[in-house]
Amino acid sequence: MKIAIMQPYFFPYIGYFQLINTVDEFVFYDDVNFIKKGYINRNTILVNGDCYQFTLPLKKASQNKLINETEVALFKKWADTFLKTLQFAYKNAPHFESVYSLVKDVLEDDAKTVSQIAINSVIKVCGYLELTSCFSLSSRDYSDCKTSKKADRLIAIAKEAGKYNYINPIGGQKIYTKTYFKDRGISLNFLQTDRIRYDQFQHPFVDSLSIIDVLMFNSKEQTKSLLRNCQLV
Repeated sequence: MKIAIMQPYFFPYIGYFQLINTVDEFVFYDDVNFIKKGYINRNTILVNGDCYQFTLPLKKASQNKLINETEVALFKKWADTFLKTLQFAYKNAPHFESVYSLVKDVLEDDAKTVSQIAINSVIKVCGYLELTSCFSLSSRDYSDCKTSKKADRLIAIAKEAGKYNYINPIGGQKIYTKTYFKDRGISLNFLQTDRIRYDQFQHPFVDSLSIIDVLMFNSKEQTKSLLRNCQLV
């Protein structure tokens, strides 16, 4: 039984969903410190063939605040502008109507914190793709081990969940070792995303964009096929 633990990201890249699709339980790590200039409240789409970064505005964002304590600011005004940008950028994309509706549904939610909105964006996409992994929140479901730090808390959450195979994005190879996890009763694997390519109008392909871009150009089945373009190492 596999488990992954990640900070909630706002409409993240496809690798985030590959991770979800690989595990039995996905834990939103929402009671750790907010990371500025990360992917918790921003990502990138394609506008006229160029990368366009969108950023969800926040109230007094600080790395001294937890993610689930960080509130959004001027959300409705920002959401209206972002939806107009999506219309301009993707109105001729093959799956515009259904994906625009999905994004609009997320942005019309009454959530107040970046954690709630980011989690909602991920869960809505997973529902759209009919992914079957279950979700939990570290703040709600695994608060007992909050005093543990870094790898030790990940290990504690995995054990409490009854999952003994922890999956981390490939970047975690720089900070976690398989030996450290194994010595504490948990096997560790890293998810490596393979080559992802799809048509983006007539422009040269741009990778690592928000899942929004993937969904605009790919059907549900095509997207689910792309989710399998990965391997555990």
